[in-house]
Amino acid sequence: MSLLTASMFIFFLIALSALVSSSELALASSRKIKLQVMAKEGDVRALDVLKMQEHPGSFITVVQVALNAVAILAGAIGESAISPYLQQLFGHEALASIVSFAIVTSVFVLFADLMPKRLAMSNSEPIAVKVVRPMIFLIFILKPIIWVFDGAANLIFKGLGISTVRQDDMTSEDIYAVMDAGAEAGVLKQQEHHLIENIFEMQERTVTSVMNPREHIVYFDSHASTTEVVEVMIRQPHNKFLVCTDDDLEQIIGYVESRSFLASVLEKQEVCITDKSLLKPALFIPDTLSLFEVLETFKSTGADFAVIVNEYALVVGVITLKDVMSIVMGELVTLEDQLIVQRTDNSWLIDGMTPIEDVVRALGIVNLPHSQNYETISGFMMFMLRKIPKKTDTIEHANYRFEILATNNLKINQLLVTKFDDVV
Repeated sequence: MSLLTASMFIFFLIALSALVSSSELALASSRKIKLQVMAKEGDVRALDVLKMQEHPGSFITVVQVALNAVAILAGAIGESAISPYLQQLFGHEALASIVSFAIVTSVFVLFADLMPKRLAMSNSEPIAVKVVRPMIFLIFILKPIIWVFDGAANLIFKGLGISTVRQDDMTSEDIYAVMDAGAEAGVLKQQEHHLIENIFEMQERTVTSVMNPREHIVYFDSHASTTEVVEVMIRQPHNKFLVCTDDDLEQIIGYVESRSFLASVLEKQEVCITDKSLLKPALFIPDTLSLFEVLETFKSTGADFAVIVNEYALVVGVITLKDVMSIVMGELVTLEDQLIVQRTDNSWLIDGMTPIEDVVRALGIVNLPHSQNYETISGFMMFMLRKIPKKTDTIEHANYRFEILATNNLKINQLLVTKFDDVV
């Protein structure tokens, strides 16, 4: 075979190997979501790629058979065509064979493997839809060979109990990683990233992490006078107030809205708090619900206010739709009384009732020990100290120092959190 004929054969084999090599990486690494979008936009070839990814056995067999056959054929042709010329140049048969092998191998590595795969890696979906039809044709041509090798591989995997079905189910961790990558690349704005992150967090956070706790609930006895009710409503910032019998918070008969009650007072002067036109039925929810479940409950019932009870049917707090949405909006809204105030780059003032999830996010701590045992930073301090906390008590964890600045009886009002780097 002449050198020109051999070169033409090698060029053809390089092109064939490049096609198969790029097809292998492009079809294997194409993203399912991107292919689904392309299919919805009208590119039916994307559906062929998705189908091939679901059953990759035939495709992998074709790739391996083609690549190995091409490599063996190219080596034989290249060595037989180039070696005689190199032998005349070097005057040594063994050296000529080694050099000819190195030349053919280098050309194939560069043009038939390295460059096609790098191109396919950076443009996997566009290349995948272009090569999927030729690969389907090759699978059809090589069907007998595929049946032998693919069948043998399936029998071996089945005997070993190994599943070869591709799993493309996306987890919440995958979505978090995609969002982080989008934020770093500038595709997502920082505010959009926080908003999406907060929405996913709603599924993990329980209602007790954002409720107004029992000790802060303002309620009325059903026999309270109009004057007493008006005075309390003027002093308190709340819009909804529970109404109970016998001044017992476990005997709730409903709630009243301050705006409706005060409007009625202006019209009638004397108003009964248990008037059916003012008293609304209260919605009761268990303290085990997630914030997402609470939001769904509000949506299905049309309510925007709920009373939270524990397993012993004791009232532990109340929550409003505004409380839930404040978690969704997160840092996009400005609260009058911020629970976490950053003083310097390495120190924070934190309210004792701050949910532990907000503390973890603000400080950038990966996790706190036994976090299932507490819901607030006060609970964290009590758990770590193993006693009722008092002023000046400190603990150190994850390169942070937590120091109690102010207490009220048994309650922690404020903590100072400082990074070790900032501690003298």
